[in-house]
Amino acid sequence: LLPFSLAELENRKPIEIEKMGDPDIAKPEVRKYKTGRQLFETLYAGFYPRIHHQGLDPREWLASYYETYIERDVRNVVRVGDLETFSRFVRLCAGRSGQLLNLSSLALDTGISHTTARQWISVLEASYIVTLLRPYYQNFGKRLVKSPKLYFLDTGLLCYLLNIRNPDDLFHRSERGAIFEAFVISELVKNFIHRGERPDVYFWRDSAGHEIDVVMPFGDKLVAVEIKSAQTINSSFFKNLDFWFRIVGEENTSAALIYGGDELQIRSKVVIRPWFFL
Repeated sequence: LLPFSLAELENRKPIEIEKMGDPDIAKPEVRKYKTGRQLFETLYAGFYPRIHHQGLDPREWLASYYETYIERDVRNVVRVGDLETFSRFVRLCAGRSGQLLNLSSLALDTGISHTTARQWISVLEASYIVTLLRPYYQNFGKRLVKSPKLYFLDTGLLCYLLNIRNPDDLFHRSERGAIFEAFVISELVKNFIHRGERPDVYFWRDSAGHEIDVVMPFGDKLVAVEIKSAQTINSSFFKNLDFWFRIVGEENTSAALIYGGDELQIRSKVVIRPWFFL
Protein backbone atom coordinates (compact mmCIF):
# COMPACT_ATOMS: atom_id res chain seq x y z
CA LEU A 1 0.00 0.00 0.00
CA LEU A 2 1.00 3.61 -0.48
CA PRO A 3 1.97 5.66 2.58
CA PHE A 4 -0.39 8.43 3.68
CA SER A 5 -0.56 11.60 1.63
CA LEU A 6 -0.08 14.99 3.26
CA ALA A 7 -3.78 15.73 2.72
CA GLU A 8 -4.73 12.52 4.57
CA LEU A 9 -2.50 13.42 7.51
CA GLU A 10 -4.11 16.86 7.68
CA ASN A 11 -7.63 15.49 7.22
CA ARG A 12 -8.43 17.65 4.21
CA LYS A 13 -9.30 17.17 0.58
CA PRO A 14 -6.42 16.65 -1.85
CA ILE A 15 -5.63 19.51 -4.20
CA GLU A 16 -6.93 19.57 -7.76
CA ILE A 17 -3.62 19.03 -9.48
CA GLU A 18 -4.95 20.05 -12.88
CA LYS A 19 -5.38 23.53 -11.37
CA MET A 20 -1.92 23.78 -9.82
CA GLY A 21 -0.96 26.62 -12.14
CA ASP A 22 -4.34 28.35 -11.96
CA PRO A 23 -3.99 31.93 -10.59
CA ASP A 24 -7.34 31.50 -8.80
CA ILE A 25 -5.43 29.48 -6.20
CA ALA A 26 -4.18 32.81 -4.87
CA LYS A 27 -7.66 33.95 -3.85
CA PRO A 28 -7.78 35.47 -0.34
CA GLU A 29 -9.66 32.52 1.17
CA VAL A 30 -7.04 30.12 -0.15
CA ARG A 31 -4.12 32.24 1.06
CA LYS A 32 -5.33 31.81 4.64
CA TYR A 33 -4.51 28.10 4.67
CA LYS A 34 -1.55 27.28 6.92
CA THR A 35 -0.11 24.15 8.43
CA GLY A 36 1.19 23.40 11.89
CA ARG A 37 3.83 21.08 10.43
CA GLN A 38 7.48 21.88 9.90
CA LEU A 39 9.05 20.91 6.58
CA PHE A 40 12.15 19.06 7.79
CA GLU A 41 10.24 17.18 10.50
CA THR A 42 7.65 16.15 7.89
CA LEU A 43 10.26 14.92 5.41
CA TYR A 44 12.18 13.07 8.13
CA ALA A 45 9.14 11.29 9.58
CA GLY A 46 7.71 10.31 6.20
CA PHE A 47 4.16 9.10 5.76
CA TYR A 48 3.85 5.49 6.90
CA PRO A 49 0.64 5.25 8.96
CA ARG A 50 1.93 3.55 12.11
CA ILE A 51 4.52 6.25 12.78
CA HIS A 52 1.76 8.86 12.96
CA HIS A 53 -0.98 6.71 14.48
CA GLN A 54 1.16 5.55 17.40
CA GLY A 55 3.53 8.50 17.65
CA LEU A 56 6.59 6.29 17.08
CA ASP A 57 10.18 7.34 16.57
CA PRO A 58 10.54 7.31 12.75
CA ARG A 59 14.09 5.99 12.65
CA GLU A 60 13.38 3.08 15.00
CA TRP A 61 10.19 2.05 13.22
CA LEU A 62 11.70 2.39 9.74
CA ALA A 63 14.66 0.21 10.74
CA SER A 64 12.23 -2.51 11.79
CA TYR A 65 10.10 -2.04 8.68
CA TYR A 66 13.12 -2.21 6.40
CA GLU A 67 14.32 -5.43 8.00
CA THR A 68 10.87 -6.97 7.63
CA TYR A 69 10.60 -5.86 4.02
CA ILE A 70 14.00 -7.25 3.06
CA GLU A 71 13.82 -10.51 5.02
CA ARG A 72 10.18 -11.48 4.51
CA ASP A 73 8.33 -9.53 1.84
CA VAL A 74 11.04 -9.65 -0.82
CA ARG A 75 11.25 -13.41 -0.48
CA ASN A 76 7.52 -13.61 -1.16
CA VAL A 77 7.85 -11.60 -4.37
CA VAL A 78 11.09 -12.77 -5.96
CA ARG A 79 13.88 -15.17 -5.19
CA VAL A 80 16.80 -13.27 -3.75
CA GLY A 81 19.70 -15.56 -2.89
CA ASP A 82 21.80 -12.88 -1.19
CA LEU A 83 19.74 -10.53 0.96
CA GLU A 84 22.80 -8.48 1.81
CA THR A 85 23.30 -7.74 -1.89
CA PHE A 86 19.66 -6.76 -2.28
CA SER A 87 19.94 -4.47 0.73
CA ARG A 88 22.99 -2.82 -0.85
CA PHE A 89 21.01 -2.42 -4.07
CA VAL A 90 18.17 -0.61 -2.24
CA ARG A 91 20.61 1.74 -0.51
CA LEU A 92 22.35 2.49 -3.80
CA CYS A 93 18.93 3.32 -5.26
CA ALA A 94 18.36 5.73 -2.37
CA GLY A 95 21.58 7.53 -3.25
CA ARG A 96 20.31 7.90 -6.81
CA SER A 97 16.81 9.16 -5.96
CA GLY A 98 15.93 12.03 -8.28
CA GLN A 99 18.51 10.99 -10.88
CA LEU A 100 18.21 9.38 -14.29
CA LEU A 101 18.03 5.61 -13.88
CA ASN A 102 21.18 3.94 -15.16
CA LEU A 103 20.64 0.21 -14.69
CA SER A 104 24.10 -0.69 -15.99
CA SER A 105 25.82 1.54 -13.43
CA LEU A 106 23.51 0.36 -10.65
CA ALA A 107 24.15 -3.29 -11.52
CA LEU A 108 27.91 -2.77 -11.66
CA ASP A 109 28.03 -1.00 -8.31
CA THR A 110 25.87 -3.70 -6.70
CA GLY A 111 27.72 -6.61 -8.31
CA ILE A 112 24.71 -8.08 -10.12
CA SER A 113 23.63 -8.48 -13.73
CA HIS A 114 21.72 -5.86 -15.70
CA THR A 115 18.75 -8.28 -15.89
CA THR A 116 18.70 -8.73 -12.12
CA ALA A 117 18.86 -4.97 -11.56
CA ARG A 118 15.86 -4.50 -13.84
CA GLN A 119 13.96 -7.23 -12.00
CA TRP A 120 14.73 -5.76 -8.59
CA ILE A 121 13.65 -2.28 -9.67
CA SER A 122 10.34 -3.83 -10.76
CA VAL A 123 9.97 -5.40 -7.30
CA LEU A 124 10.53 -2.02 -5.64
CA GLU A 125 7.99 -0.44 -7.99
CA ALA A 126 5.37 -3.12 -7.38
CA SER A 127 5.67 -2.68 -3.61
CA TYR A 128 5.41 1.14 -3.75
CA ILE A 129 8.95 1.70 -2.52
CA VAL A 130 10.02 3.58 -5.66
CA THR A 131 8.42 5.03 -8.74
CA LEU A 132 9.92 5.72 -12.16
CA LEU A 133 9.12 9.06 -13.73
CA ARG A 134 9.11 8.66 -17.50
CA PRO A 135 10.20 11.43 -19.85
CA TYR A 136 7.55 13.42 -21.69
CA TYR A 137 8.00 12.57 -25.36
CA GLN A 138 6.22 15.49 -27.04
CA ASN A 139 8.51 16.65 -29.83
CA PHE A 140 9.46 20.30 -29.41
CA GLY A 141 12.21 20.23 -32.02
CA LYS A 142 14.90 19.14 -29.56
CA ARG A 143 16.62 15.83 -28.92
CA LEU A 144 15.06 14.57 -25.69
CA VAL A 145 16.39 12.44 -22.85
CA LYS A 146 14.73 9.02 -22.90
CA SER A 147 15.78 7.43 -19.59
CA PRO A 148 13.33 7.50 -16.64
CA LYS A 149 14.12 9.13 -13.29
CA LEU A 150 14.07 7.16 -10.05
CA TYR A 151 12.20 8.43 -6.97
CA PHE A 152 11.44 6.97 -3.56
CA LEU A 153 7.80 7.23 -2.56
CA ASP A 154 8.38 7.87 1.14
CA THR A 155 10.81 10.51 2.35
CA GLY A 156 11.10 8.96 5.81
CA LEU A 157 12.38 5.71 4.34
CA LEU A 158 14.65 7.66 2.03
CA CYS A 159 16.11 9.59 4.98
CA TYR A 160 16.65 6.34 6.86
CA LEU A 161 18.47 4.74 3.92
CA LEU A 162 20.64 7.86 3.55
CA ASN A 163 21.52 7.65 7.27
CA ILE A 164 19.94 10.98 8.15
CA ARG A 165 19.55 10.76 11.94
CA ASN A 166 17.35 13.74 12.77
CA PRO A 167 15.40 16.50 11.00
CA ASP A 168 18.14 19.09 11.58
CA ASP A 169 20.56 16.98 9.51
CA LEU A 170 18.48 17.80 6.44
CA PHE A 171 19.52 21.43 6.57
CA HIS A 172 23.16 20.53 5.98
CA ARG A 173 22.86 17.48 3.75
CA SER A 174 23.47 17.77 0.02
CA GLU A 175 20.60 15.33 -0.58
CA ARG A 176 18.03 17.78 0.78
CA GLY A 177 16.92 18.88 -2.70
CA ALA A 178 16.52 15.28 -3.89
CA ILE A 179 14.51 14.38 -0.78
CA PHE A 180 12.22 17.40 -1.23
CA GLU A 181 11.77 16.52 -4.89
CA ALA A 182 10.84 12.95 -3.92
CA PHE A 183 8.23 14.38 -1.52
CA VAL A 184 6.57 16.46 -4.25
CA ILE A 185 6.65 13.66 -6.84
CA SER A 186 5.19 11.16 -4.37
CA GLU A 187 2.35 13.54 -3.44
CA LEU A 188 1.43 13.98 -7.11
CA VAL A 189 1.55 10.22 -7.72
CA LYS A 190 -0.67 9.58 -4.68
CA ASN A 191 -3.12 12.24 -5.86
CA PHE A 192 -3.68 10.42 -9.15
CA ILE A 193 -3.93 6.97 -7.54
CA HIS A 194 -6.40 8.15 -4.90
CA ARG A 195 -8.62 9.41 -7.73
CA GLY A 196 -8.49 5.95 -9.28
CA GLU A 197 -6.32 7.12 -12.16
CA ARG A 198 -2.98 6.04 -13.58
CA PRO A 199 -0.33 8.57 -12.53
CA ASP A 200 0.13 10.84 -15.55
CA VAL A 201 3.32 12.40 -14.21
CA TYR A 202 6.40 12.93 -16.38
CA PHE A 203 9.54 15.04 -16.58
CA TRP A 204 11.00 16.81 -19.61
CA ARG A 205 14.65 17.38 -20.47
CA ASP A 206 16.37 18.17 -23.76
CA SER A 207 19.96 17.57 -24.82
CA ALA A 208 20.86 21.21 -24.13
CA GLY A 209 20.11 20.77 -20.43
CA HIS A 210 16.72 22.51 -20.26
CA GLU A 211 14.53 20.60 -17.83
CA ILE A 212 11.06 20.73 -16.30
CA ASP A 213 10.77 18.66 -13.13
CA VAL A 214 7.16 17.63 -13.74
CA VAL A 215 4.89 17.71 -16.77
CA MET A 216 1.26 16.56 -16.42
CA PRO A 217 -1.02 16.44 -19.47
CA PHE A 218 -4.74 17.08 -18.99
CA GLY A 219 -6.49 16.81 -22.34
CA ASP A 220 -4.90 19.37 -24.66
CA LYS A 221 -3.42 21.34 -21.77
CA LEU A 222 -0.15 20.83 -19.91
CA VAL A 223 0.75 21.65 -16.31
CA ALA A 224 4.47 22.25 -15.76
CA VAL A 225 5.93 22.15 -12.24
CA GLU A 226 9.34 23.21 -10.96
CA ILE A 227 10.49 21.97 -7.54
CA LYS A 228 12.88 23.89 -5.28
CA SER A 229 13.68 23.01 -1.66
CA ALA A 230 14.82 26.58 -0.86
CA GLN A 231 12.70 28.54 1.60
CA THR A 232 13.07 31.82 -0.28
CA ILE A 233 12.42 32.59 -3.94
CA ASN A 234 15.24 33.33 -6.35
CA SER A 235 14.70 34.72 -9.86
CA SER A 236 16.85 31.91 -11.30
CA PHE A 237 14.14 29.42 -10.32
CA PHE A 238 12.03 30.59 -13.27
CA LYS A 239 14.63 30.11 -16.00
CA ASN A 240 13.43 26.71 -17.19
CA LEU A 241 9.76 27.64 -16.93
CA ASP A 242 10.36 30.73 -19.06
CA PHE A 243 12.00 28.52 -21.68
CA TRP A 244 9.09 26.09 -21.45
CA PHE A 245 6.55 28.84 -22.11
CA ARG A 246 8.51 29.96 -25.17
CA ILE A 247 8.53 26.53 -26.82
CA VAL A 248 5.07 25.32 -25.77
CA GLY A 249 3.08 28.55 -25.90
CA GLU A 250 1.28 30.26 -23.05
CA GLU A 251 -2.18 29.22 -24.26
CA ASN A 252 -1.29 25.51 -24.00
CA THR A 253 0.24 25.34 -20.54
CA SER A 254 0.12 26.60 -16.97
CA ALA A 255 2.94 26.47 -14.46
CA ALA A 256 3.60 26.16 -10.75
CA LEU A 257 6.71 26.40 -8.61
CA ILE A 258 6.64 24.35 -5.41
CA TYR A 259 9.21 25.44 -2.83
CA GLY A 260 10.19 24.93 0.78
CA GLY A 261 8.79 28.26 1.98
CA ASP A 262 5.37 29.13 3.37
CA GLU A 263 4.10 32.01 1.23
CA LEU A 264 1.71 31.68 -1.72
CA GLN A 265 2.58 34.08 -4.55
CA ILE A 266 1.92 34.84 -8.20
CA ARG A 267 4.87 35.95 -10.31
CA SER A 268 4.46 36.57 -14.00
CA LYS A 269 2.78 33.42 -15.35
CA VAL A 270 3.76 31.13 -12.46
CA VAL A 271 1.87 30.20 -9.28
CA ILE A 272 4.36 29.85 -6.41
CA ARG A 273 3.03 27.26 -3.99
CA PRO A 274 4.34 26.50 -0.49
CA TRP A 275 5.28 22.87 0.13
CA PHE A 276 2.15 22.21 2.18
CA PHE A 277 -0.12 23.23 -0.75
CA LEU A 278 -0.06 19.64 -2.04
